[in-house]
Amino acid sequence: MKLTLIRHGPTEWNALRRFQGRTDIPLSVRGRATARAIAETLHAERFDRIYSSDLERAAQTARILGESRGAEVAVDQRLREFDFGRWEGLTWDEIIAANPHLAGLGSSAANLYAPEGGESFAQVSARVASFLDDLTQQNLRAAAVVTHAGVLHAVFSVLGLAPPERFTAGGITRIAIEAGGASLLALDDRQHLDDAS
Repeated sequence: MKLTLIRHGPTEWNALRRFQGRTDIPLSVRGRATARAIAETLHAERFDRIYSSDLERAAQTARILGESRGAEVAVDQRLREFDFGRWEGLTWDEIIAANPHLAGLGSSAANLYAPEGGESFAQVSARVASFLDDLTQQNLRAAAVVTHAGVLHAVFSVLGLAPPERFTAGGITRIAIEAGGASLLALDDRQHLDDAS
């Protein structure tokens, strides 16, 4: 199966570098333009199914992709971003100020922290593994998944792939999943984002 992984388009909180997590922030004007650029870039690709997180920034991105090809979107809560607990709405600098022991980790080191009142990377990976197990049982040839950066890190971890330092808002990653394992076809493709700026 060919899996096309899409990080949702940007939001106002992305621009401010605030941790969104479960906070349901919609796409910004730029985010909607990014979603349209994603749909245009993928217009010739065939998907048996399009999946999305239920959070609005991902769902909006997925709906624009689905509407461009007359396809429905299957919403799955297992694709939600981390629950960042008390970190939601904060910038990394604000998080470090309250948690100095995290200073050397970097804001995208999702596998190394567990926000107070939120989810650990192991918990996110468990729900992602459940989603991927169900997905691979469906005998699909190609599927698109619109989700979040933390979930994308978990997907890479579950599949035994090395993730990039960060996933770009609106970036497209392609993976092949076969009986022998997963292989990376394209990582965080951003060429289409020039048209959305």
